[in-house]
Parts: sequence; C-alpha cells; structure tokens
Amino acid sequence: MKRYNGASPLQKRSRIPGFLAKPSLVVGTVIVVLVVIMAIFPQFIAPYDPIETNTLIQNAAPSAEHIFGTDFYGRDVFSRVVWGARIDLLIGVLGTVVPFFIGGIIGLLAGYYGGVLDSILMRVTDVMMAFPFTILVITIMAILGKGTMNLFIALWLVGWMSYAKLVRSEVLVLKDSEFIQAARVAGFSDARILFRHLLPNVISSAVVFAASDVVMCMLTGASMSFLGLGVQPPTPEWGSILNEGRNFITFAWWTTFFPGLFLAISGVGFSLLGDGLTDFLRTKGR
Repeated sequence: MKRYNGASPLQKRSRIPGFLAKPSLVVGTVIVVLVVIMAIFPQFIAPYDPIETNTLIQNAAPSAEHIFGTDFYGRDVFSRVVWGARIDLLIGVLGTVVPFFIGGIIGLLAGYYGGVLDSILMRVTDVMMAFPFTILVITIMAILGKGTMNLFIALWLVGWMSYAKLVRSEVLVLKDSEFIQAARVAGFSDARILFRHLLPNVISSAVVFAASDVVMCMLTGASMSFLGLGVQPPTPEWGSILNEGRNFITFAWWTTFFPGLFLAISGVGFSLLGDGLTDFLRTKGR
C-alpha cells in the first residue's frame, strides 16, 4: 500500500501563525493602524487647511476637488475628518491609559493586602459603578466646565473602576499561589512581589479590556463634543463636526455622514482588536 506523507488539514492549519489565524485580530489591527497613521500624519493626507473657510463653496456636494464636500463655512470635510482623527484618537488613548494605571494600582493593592483597605477601595468602586459611565462624565463636565482638558479629567476620574475590579479579581486568584509563597519565603519585599511577580501575571485581562475601552472613550469624547461640552470649534473633532453639520443634514448629508462613518469604523476596529486579543490569549493559554 502506498504510504501518504502529506500533512492533514489540522496539521496545515496549525502551521498558520496564531496572529493570522484570528481574522478579527487581523482586521482590527489593520483598521487601528490606518487610524493611527491618519492621526499621526494628517498634514500629508489632508489636501486643505481644516479650519480655512470659503463662503463661496458653502455646503458644496462631494466632488473631485472636495471628495467629502464642504460644510456651512466652506471648509473641506475630508480635511477636517482626517485632522479630527488626531484628537479623537488622543481622547481614546489618554482616556484609557491613565485610568488603566490608576485602576491597575488600586486593584493590585486591594487584592493583595485585603482587609480594611480592600473594603474601602471596593466600596468606593461599587458606588461609582452604580452610575452609568456617560452620566458621570456629563456630571463632572458640568461641574468643571467645557474644554478638552476637563474632558480628560472626567474620563480619568470615571474610567479607573473597571480596571481596579479586573486586576483585583486576578490578584485574589494568584496571591496565594506557590510562586508568590516562594517569593515571600525568599524574603522579597511587597513592592517586588507586587510589581515583579504579580503584576505581569494579572495585567493581560486589563490590557484586553483597554483595547475595547478606547472605543468607549472615543464615543464619550465625541458625545461630549456633540453636546458642546468637549472639544470646542473650530478644532476639528468628529463629534464637534457632527454637531456643526446636524442642522444641514437634510440637504448637506455629507457634513455628518463622513465623520460619523469614520467614528463607527474606528470603533469597530478597536472592538475587533479587543475581541481578537481575547481569543488569541485564550488559545495561547490553552
């Protein structure tokens, strides 16, 4: 009998790199990379100054000269959308990174030390999480006032709670494990155990959540700008562009459609990236 030396379909699939075997991770990464490129290099992509006005071409329809049309002030919508990616991505990233560190430290300390510290920190977290995220942000913005910096402060004050919960739950599982007990027996300090042994092993779930949390921060930032509380005109930001174009949506649909489309695509990209990372890490763990 002739012997078959070919690889089975399962073996062939196993040769595919883990990253490429996750379509959502690949698609999400591609979208996120494109958004990042657009945010870093808008001056090379946008054909016009995003705040330059021209009353002679108010609400001009999309054409070869202005592919996304113009708004009420005669500004090129494509250029404003491209430049808007910078501030929206900045809101998403900074609105996630700072709470990531704050919540990570709180969760690490609460889970490791437990006792009264854990009770106080978690009760504060539970009380704040009882209120919807957006409502808390609006409330803080109403107290602090309008502006981009106040938007960041509101996101930082509200966004840390989920990370604290995630990290704490992971620490509670690992703090009595053998390698942590061995570190205590070896006489390592609490700081070394926390940041050299525990943190690298509990941070992965928070990192995966952060990829999706960027979407929430971007949408919240756009919502605040749409309501007139966040980024102020004429600075190009997708939410503020939507707010400026909503009065002309019946006859100049392009002024709201394209910024909304880019906001939706960016959100899908980061969501796919988060889902893909979850699947990839789960498979890798198995």
